[in-house]
Amino acid sequence: MRLFAYLGGGILALALALFAGLVATIRTGYRPVLDRVRRFNRAFTNPKVMRTAGEPGSSASVIRHTGRSSGRQYETPVGVMEVGDDYLITLPYGTSADWVKNVLAEGAAEVVHEGRTVPVGDPELVSAGAVSTGVPAREVLTQRLYGIDQMLRLRPHPSA
Repeated sequence: MRLFAYLGGGILALALALFAGLVATIRTGYRPVLDRVRRFNRAFTNPKVMRTAGEPGSSASVIRHTGRSSGRQYETPVGVMEVGDDYLITLPYGTSADWVKNVLAEGAAEVVHEGRTVPVGDPELVSAGAVSTGVPAREVLTQRLYGIDQMLRLRPHPSA
């Protein structure tokens, strides 16, 4: 019985250490580790999340964007919040993620959120503090925990 308690405690300690490391990595923006986390998510987490992303009740939405160099269409799972008429996306990896660069360069994208596909445009990097009104308290706490200070604001755009 003690063996199971030790194993359970060890697993819990490892999980807490990994979580603390992730928080520290995102807070400091330490690029080598942050890039590894992004690559891991792109290869393993994103394909699973994409199975339900954008559907009603899903925790993730989809942003459809065009590659800056390739011109290819991409779909990336993101966390989208509707605040008034705007769509806000928290940027845990900062502005260096390819999808962020693509949307800013193109000036337009599509958001699939709660079962609806919405053309969006006028992308703007905004301070998380500047748009905190209307953002759920849980999201504000998460942003503070991870030290996330920027969001991408998108507006519905019929010509996107």
